[in-house]
Amino acid sequence: MNIKDQGTRPIVTEQDIVLARQACRKLAQDCGLRLVAQTKLVTAVSELARNMLVYGGGGDLHWEILEDGLRKGIRIIFHDEGPGIADLQLAMTDGWTSGNGLGLGLTGAKRLVNEFDIETAPGQGTRISITQWS
Repeated sequence: MNIKDQGTRPIVTEQDIVLARQACRKLAQDCGLRLVAQTKLVTAVSELARNMLVYGGGGDLHWEILEDGLRKGIRIIFHDEGPGIADLQLAMTDGWTSGNGLGLGLTGAKRLVNEFDIETAPGQGTRISITQWS
């Protein structure tokens, strides 16, 4: 697998979430993702960027354009230095929320993309990687 292009943008305000969604949609279009795949990816980015801001105190969104043979894809990595997730198994349960949300952010994002990976530990922040293939 080759990384053809990449970049990073900070997520520290609500406006950064809007800009991240817009940038992700443009990347998805340029990568040749179909409209449904674009919408799923942008929705996942919106949810995860909001979680990073609200629960992790903000962080960085890193994107990569991938090529794997004839496939093209986009990997988005969210990284924060927040408190981490104390009970990942519980956090990945539909309907569970540590705040006022619906409890569908992490599990919903996972269902929307082709690949989902999360690394977290209390006091060590959280790193989530999602990938959508064309």
